Amino acid sequence: MEARGITLCFGEKRVLEEFSFSAPDSGLTYLSGPSGVGKTTLLRVLAGLLTPQAGTVELPGAPVLLFQEDRLFPRCSARRQIQAVLPKERWGEAERWLELVELEESGDKWPEELSGGMARRVALARALAVEGGLWLLDEPFAGVDLDCAGRILGRLRKLGRPVVLTGHTPELAGQCDRIVEIKGR
Repeated sequence: MEARGITLCFGEKRVLEEFSFSAPDSGLTYLSGPSGVGKTTLLRVLAGLLTPQAGTVELPGAPVLLFQEDRLFPRCSARRQIQAVLPKERWGEAERWLELVELEESGDKWPEELSGGMARRVALARALAVEGGLWLLDEPFAGVDLDCAGRILGRLRKLGRPVVLTGHTPELAGQCDRIVEIKGR
């Protein structure tokens, strides 16, 4: 995966300017930097949701993006949230993804019954269930206990796909294979 010379502006405001980075075709890459520096914007460029004014992106396959917001369906259980992104013949895989995010006992819970960290993990499980060549995870562990997040990171690594994630937790960054720091205002 490679991004070269990415420049993206919103009106007069330059969010990314000639930003480049590369990441291996597997493992965990952690995008680090202060709030507002452009981490989310970069993920949206990589996902194809934003078109930069300059630069190119090469990805190892179709990207799957986990948004910063959980975006859970209000009338679906945790299990059904995951099944909603799978073809019917693969609905049984929902249990695998709930287990990966340590929610195997919460499959029947509705969004209003979940804590903030649990809702975040359901949203993460749903994104992981989508087949793609690359997972782009925007603050996947917001509100999630640090120990739990670390265990989930270990499981993500074992899946063998490239993962690019953002966050503000040095302990989690240290568990990733690569840290890319985005500097600026």
